[in-house]
Amino acid sequence: MTVGIPASVMAETIMRLRTAGCVFAEDEAAVLAGAATGETELTALVERRALGEPLEQVVGYADFAGVRVRLRPGVFVPRVRSELLVQVAAATSRPGDVVVDLCCGSGALGLAVRHRQPAIDLYAADVDPVAVACARDNLDSQVFQGDLFDALPASLRGRIAVLLANVPYVATRHIPLLPAEARDHEPHTALDGGDDGLEIFRSVVAGAADWLAPGGIMLSEITEAQSEPASKVILDAGLAPDLRSDEDLEALVVAGRKLVTRLR
Repeated sequence: MTVGIPASVMAETIMRLRTAGCVFAEDEAAVLAGAATGETELTALVERRALGEPLEQVVGYADFAGVRVRLRPGVFVPRVRSELLVQVAAATSRPGDVVVDLCCGSGALGLAVRHRQPAIDLYAADVDPVAVACARDNLDSQVFQGDLFDALPASLRGRIAVLLANVPYVATRHIPLLPAEARDHEPHTALDGGDDGLEIFRSVVAGAADWLAPGGIMLSEITEAQSEPASKVILDAGLAPDLRSDEDLEALVVAGRKLVTRLR
């Protein structure tokens, strides 16, 4: 029995969630009970979850890559597979490096990288004002609203060591095939990547060379089917492409590094 919640209420909660189609009803019931201040609030939270709202939005947080990320309704929920982006970014960055979380959503990626590399100089940006407010809940400051690089302070141009750009990469025609939790409760601007899923990615790559420091790297999550065209986009922009994968996370990251020009 969860502290403060009678066993009979927990049993009813589990049954309601199971009836709504929640596969892990027992686990979700425990999370919801832990977030509720009492039986009345628990009932309200359970109903939100039963109607399809993501569990993380209902309870107001997600545990991701070693950090607890605050969430607001309507904000993209960080995915486990995105931990690969965090791993690569943390391994690449050094103390004092400028790290930018572009298309930041809740700011989960930047928060997790800073957890592993506390001395980085972190900035974040998103076009969605709700996401920006959520990211400020998590990152406190240096979170900007605007369209891609237009949101960033001009002083960062040519100084970014690590550019995290977890752009939307679902092809428009595939949006209706997404789980209802994503399709109905997350902003399509955080999901829809255009005809082939790489529309926003191309825009980021096009501006990356101007914003990266010499030797700086941009990192984006893609699907396996997008690996070849995404690598070509990076190569055509004058960056050196690379692919990083993790079978356990079922994740694929494409990297583009700005080469250091050596004077002769």
